[in-house]
Amino acid sequence: MKIVFLLHNAYAIGGTVRTTLNLATALAERHQVEIVSMMRHRSTPRFAVDARLRLTSLVDLREDGPDVREPAFAQPAIDFPTEEKRHRQYNRLIDLRVREYLAGSDADVVIGTRPGINVYLARFGPRGALRIAQEHLRHDAHTGPLRQLLARHYRTLDALVTTTRADAEVYRANMPLPGVRVTSVPNIVPAPHGVAPSDGTAPVIAAAGRLARGKRFDLLLTAFAVVAAKEPEWSLRVYGGGAQQERLEALIDRLGLVGRAELMGSHSPIEPEFARSSLVVSASDAESFGMTLVEAMRCGVPVVSTDCPLGPAEIVRDGVDGRLVPVGDADALADAMLELIGDPERRRAMGRAALEGAARFDAAPVVARYEELFAELTASRRSRGWARTRARLAASLRRRTRTGRRRLGALRPRSAAGGGR
Repeated sequence: MKIVFLLHNAYAIGGTVRTTLNLATALAERHQVEIVSMMRHRSTPRFAVDARLRLTSLVDLREDGPDVREPAFAQPAIDFPTEEKRHRQYNRLIDLRVREYLAGSDADVVIGTRPGINVYLARFGPRGALRIAQEHLRHDAHTGPLRQLLARHYRTLDALVTTTRADAEVYRANMPLPGVRVTSVPNIVPAPHGVAPSDGTAPVIAAAGRLARGKRFDLLLTAFAVVAAKEPEWSLRVYGGGAQQERLEALIDRLGLVGRAELMGSHSPIEPEFARSSLVVSASDAESFGMTLVEAMRCGVPVVSTDCPLGPAEIVRDGVDGRLVPVGDADALADAMLELIGDPERRRAMGRAALEGAARFDAAPVVARYEELFAELTASRRSRGWARTRARLAASLRRRTRTGRRRLGALRPRSAAGGGR
């Protein structure tokens, strides 16, 4: 089977790039797999690309490349939706190259990996292929106009795959897609190579992610200030970069945590750093999946996380391999950290449970779910087509009925006025 992934930029760093490469590499054990990058901005990808994967880029953004001299390169994108936040990064040349590539594709399965690319797939994807939209962001993270646009285009696809069961339920409830299989498959999070699991003895708490408002590192620092006052040997290390760095540095100073809490900058891979800690904490307001939680568990480290929508509750088994606390509650976050700091045996037992439980994010079970999905979609083509047709007919009937009622309502006052004369 030939499987194609459509990716925004395979040469960049990001969670979607990493998880797509993980899945593509695992599928390449049994299938022919190609990664099609909408664009490239450097000569080599930042993440390692398995030799079995074919990597194709459609438009070269580099100043010395031939594409920048094409007239369409300087023109704004038309096919890539304006409602998508990446619209400014696209141009008419990418539109045209995507159309050309998809028109000539002989793929059996084509998988899009972000909303705007999924619109490309819905509009121009080969009709003979299974066309699958992946959503790496939550339904509720999209703007209203974008959700309306996606509702129109996603109904022409074969499947919509989210990373969590909870998000799939949100899509089913808020975006009716007759004939489209809406399901969830978690990301593959491979076991780290050459990283020994944490022994749970280092007095270190770690956290990682973009230094962005939604990650709530300010809440984590506030909670850690409580921990630091009671546990003077423990320190906090925050890995990542972003717009909130100066604000967080000022907060560290204001809370008197200089020397106890440190912003470490970006580290990739992150697993060696997690393995040097005894707790990993996430204070996010929302997560599409919760990659860092699984990465920590892969290192035998228990996690403390806010029970935010949508991922953590499907990753962390509260009281078994970590703790879940209410969103936005610094006191609860501090209490959970202090609870595990104060009970080393329980903390290490949770670490062992985390290491064992993280196996469900191995490649094999995830690949099996995708292969089952491909088989199911192939077998159900006709029945799903009928479901789509029935839905269109029902919608058409409803529109005609509403139009007829409006026309009848418009005629009634005239008739009444005529009868009075």
